[in-house]
Amino acid sequence: MVSSTVYRGRFAPSPTGALHFGSLVAAVGSWLVARHAGGRWLLRVEDIDPPREVPGSAPSILRTLEAFGMRADEPVVYQSHRHAAYQAAFDRLRERDLVFPCWCSRAELAAHGGMHRDGRCVAPPDPSRPPAWRLRTPDETIRWADDLQGPQAENLRESAGDFVIRRVEGLWAYQLACVVDDAAQDITHVVRGADLLDSTARQIHLQHLLGLPTPGYLHLPLVLDADGRKLSKSASALPVDPADPLPALRRALDRLGVDVPEGPTTPESLLAAAIDTFDPASLRRSSLGQATAL
Repeated sequence: MVSSTVYRGRFAPSPTGALHFGSLVAAVGSWLVARHAGGRWLLRVEDIDPPREVPGSAPSILRTLEAFGMRADEPVVYQSHRHAAYQAAFDRLRERDLVFPCWCSRAELAAHGGMHRDGRCVAPPDPSRPPAWRLRTPDETIRWADDLQGPQAENLRESAGDFVIRRVEGLWAYQLACVVDDAAQDITHVVRGADLLDSTARQIHLQHLLGLPTPGYLHLPLVLDADGRKLSKSASALPVDPADPLPALRRALDRLGVDVPEGPTTPESLLAAAIDTFDPASLRRSSLGQATAL
């Protein structure tokens, strides 16, 4: 774990709907680890994908987190205000010929296993329409140690290929924006759901290319519905109730393996009691690498 004197964690929701239980578990997990380390907990709204954004969901998520007793230690960062920073990072990569324009469609790549590799496009250039921009990905294995999932190794060429960092529509891809903003917010440790475990190697590679620090990582088991689907993508992903936060907050703490007394009657007092008993080593190791069902 990172030293408690420098720890800076974050929760970074996308405003694609109301906060549901799976996201609550991730938020509480990141908050607990930061508070246990005596560090700071930050919020970032990842609102760089307007077609998927649900109007009003960003302020709704922030109000819900506050109702559950979690307030950011610094002003909230909105990715929609950060385009200049992403452009600057993109320009640095382009100057070094680390990115290239690509007109390949998913259908065209399907014949190649759905993967774009070695900087070679299947489709010819088409000046009549804008390209996506991809990062040249080497045949390189990225290794890191996840604080919950253990040692990890991923060969970028085989698992990710030349991945998109700027989409055809001109929108910035998650991988680039996340890396730039984690560095800008001085994030020392990322606690998030295991669905993003496969993004980590790509982000570490981008960090190396841009000369940015690599934070520590801890990926929490996902919450699944009864049919084994990730909660955020299922009909069971009902929003948590900010008007009655204690039941869902207790369930989230239980999901994270935290024992709390029955006495607390407010979210703040319940979280304070959770900090007194929380130990990162006690996170549900029986669920390593797997999701937990409702």
